[in-house]
Amino acid sequence: MNAVIVEGDHILERFDGDEPVIHDKAALLIEDGVVRSIGPVDDLRRTRPDAQRYGGQGSIIIPGLIDAHHHVGLTPFQAGSPDHALELWFASRLGLRAIDPRLDTLYSAFEMIASGVTTVQHLHSRAPGGLEGLYRTSEAILSAYDEIGMRVSFSMALRDQNRLVYGDDQAFTASVPEPLRPALSRYFADYTVPFDDQINLSTDLIEAVDKRDRQQVQLAPANLHWLSDPALDAIAELSAERDLLMHAHVLETAYQWDYARQRTGGSAVDYLAERGLLTHRLTLGHGVWMSEADIERCADEGCCICHNCSSNLRLKSGIAPVNRYLAHGLSVALGMDEAGINEDRDMLQEMRLVKHMHREPGLDSPAPTGAQVMRMATEHGAKTTPFGNRIGSLSPGSCGDIVVLDWKTMTWPYQDPALPLADVIVHRAKPNAVRTVLIGGEAVYHEGRFTHVDRASILEQISETLSAPPDADTLERRQLAEDVMPHVRAFYETYDLPVGVPQGRRNLRGEP
Repeated sequence: MNAVIVEGDHILERFDGDEPVIHDKAALLIEDGVVRSIGPVDDLRRTRPDAQRYGGQGSIIIPGLIDAHHHVGLTPFQAGSPDHALELWFASRLGLRAIDPRLDTLYSAFEMIASGVTTVQHLHSRAPGGLEGLYRTSEAILSAYDEIGMRVSFSMALRDQNRLVYGDDQAFTASVPEPLRPALSRYFADYTVPFDDQINLSTDLIEAVDKRDRQQVQLAPANLHWLSDPALDAIAELSAERDLLMHAHVLETAYQWDYARQRTGGSAVDYLAERGLLTHRLTLGHGVWMSEADIERCADEGCCICHNCSSNLRLKSGIAPVNRYLAHGLSVALGMDEAGINEDRDMLQEMRLVKHMHREPGLDSPAPTGAQVMRMATEHGAKTTPFGNRIGSLSPGSCGDIVVLDWKTMTWPYQDPALPLADVIVHRAKPNAVRTVLIGGEAVYHEGRFTHVDRASILEQISETLSAPPDADTLERRQLAEDVMPHVRAFYETYDLPVGVPQGRRNLRGEP
């Protein structure tokens, strides 16, 4: 029986409500990838003198962090798309450079793991090449995570309409000048797959990962505007029949809020409830434009929220009402989406941003504590994945997904030890303090080196691949992105937006 002992000055085991349960001068015993016990260092050493040991004096031990909303490796900015408002950004991304999905996946996995992420919720949004392309891309991504040793909850987004704007593909194509129509039609054709085939892909992937310890698959209903009523109904039925978790983008922007009003006459949240999707199995990604009534209904149904703070800022989506989520008892996970505020996948930085972004004005105003943010990045993130309570904590029976932080590196030259440990971690921890990352009791990252994959070699391959001139297809899509942008902008100018959003017609009712 393989054994590992991880020792630390402090071990953050789990949370009791929002209060961290911390063990001082203690160790974890992991056997066959599972935490078996927490106890005094000397006792566990005597129990398993053969165990491999990590941590030690000066180490802080925390559960592996969870990036609960992730899409791609190289960021869109790296690949050629500047930050825009989300709706314009979709058009800008038409011209992105293509990259091998294995290299792309490993690139962001390096950054996530080095900042303490052990589990990622990979929501892949698109892949060219029809149904065969979806299978090929999914298999390459899962293989890459297996190669580096990372735990992943994977899904290929389900969508059957409105692939560029929040309107019919054919109608939008007909609305642009005739010279643009052939290229736009080719683009839509390359990313269109019959919905039944998409559902079959999801169920095939679920069966394919059934016996894999570090891989799971869930459903990803992409967003209300990307799914017809029959598609929503089919997803709800499949989720209920097979008890499958779902992760959907919902009310990310004010334009999505008004799309829901136009389509349903009311709230996107209420409409998802009517179609049978608003259950404890659903995580709502973003939720920036949820009303108080929306939040209350999600809390009543036991939904989770995934807060993507950096993405919301970069794509002009707004600031999510995180304190209202917490006040209503919602489980709030954290995701870095396409990229963090520093153009990377640094979860420690994302946690710090979340803590400070939601400090509302006033002496006694609401604000998340360091412990609450830590809980978002661990226990709450776990709830949004099929791994459930097997991850996100270090209690006996949990997976041995562990991050070892070095106190001196994190706090040099001084940190008053009287402040709460969770606050110190959230305020001061950076990737240079991450000494070891274990996943299933296996060290996948130790002292700056990945144990399974040569990071330098992968980065060199990416550089070499993308140093070649763009091919004809990429150049055509870049030109299409430039040409179609003003027509995308014009499409949204008639939207009836809430007061305070400075584009589109005013909604004088001041909603939501």
